[in-house]
Amino acid sequence: MTIYNFSAGPAVLPKEVLQQAQAEMMDWNGSGMSVMEMSHRGKEFMGIAAQAEADLRELMGIPANYKVLFLQGGASQQFAMIPMNLLRGKTTADYLNTGEWSKKAISEAKKFGAVNVVTTSADKNFSYVPEFSTWKCDPNAAYLHFTPNETIGGVEFDWLPTTDVPLVADMSSCILSRPVDVSKYGLIYAGAQKNIGPAGLTIVIVREDLIGQTVAGTPTMLDYKTHADNDSMYNTPPTYGIYIAGLVFQLLKRKGGIAAMEQTNIAKANLLYAAIDGSNGFYNCPTALENRSRMNIPFTLKDSGLDGAFVKQAEAAGLLQLKGHRSVGGMRASIYNAMPLEGVQALVTFMQAFAAQHA
Repeated sequence: MTIYNFSAGPAVLPKEVLQQAQAEMMDWNGSGMSVMEMSHRGKEFMGIAAQAEADLRELMGIPANYKVLFLQGGASQQFAMIPMNLLRGKTTADYLNTGEWSKKAISEAKKFGAVNVVTTSADKNFSYVPEFSTWKCDPNAAYLHFTPNETIGGVEFDWLPTTDVPLVADMSSCILSRPVDVSKYGLIYAGAQKNIGPAGLTIVIVREDLIGQTVAGTPTMLDYKTHADNDSMYNTPPTYGIYIAGLVFQLLKRKGGIAAMEQTNIAKANLLYAAIDGSNGFYNCPTALENRSRMNIPFTLKDSGLDGAFVKQAEAAGLLQLKGHRSVGGMRASIYNAMPLEGVQALVTFMQAFAAQHA
């Protein structure tokens, strides 16, 4: 039986990448060492890291005046590092509140300055993105922070906010899933464990002019300049995570890049949403139609009393991690880049059979 993992993260990795890592586990490229054993300052690993950065720059079209940093601490550590590094003498930052991860970023930023919440979708349980015309931005804000894809509510932006201040985006759950114009952003950050690689690696893409003006008392390890000046090698970086990320980047290039990946993601999402919408009310997606995520698809059953049976039978069919987040309940299928179309097809077939059984 084929197993399909719909976890929101740590999430499914491409089979080809896992197979290559397995083959190279004991001896990378004839070095006699596993990547996990290598010195991060040795020529072997320095080459791995340099290639990973070069491939990511190519995939995303990252301009030369942006630094790519391979860090630790997850996206949650960035919630603090961003205000520490980007307030740059100002007292206020703009934040959108469109879900649980936005709320956590806001809470952390308040420890370093005033937060102007420009808009919120809490009135409808974070199921939509408020119209841009309703936002109350501060023209003197240090930056504007938003989460393009909220994993719990399944809400995704399909447009980019227009702002005169640096735009900061938490792309943990949507990076590499669709093309983005990096030059429109001041900073992009992403935990790796959804679309890039294993947990433990965080990627930050930051414009150079935003580096080097931290708030007083910023620890050395939380200063972007520390890592930018040392090519992410100030201390021992998450070496194996960088290696796996590099394999993922190479695979994406072989598959036609991010534009090709986007078309696959559209096909997968359309297939699953069609099954939900065509179930005659047995399944329902609570997210506003125009803001539906391609990466994280929440749905509920008409009879919540069937939730346990749905999860149990899905697991028996090889469809894992479909239970929704504890804060919202229901179900959630995370269909990141590495989820094959066949996995979504298997889920749809199961959902249709389950609905017929319990209609």
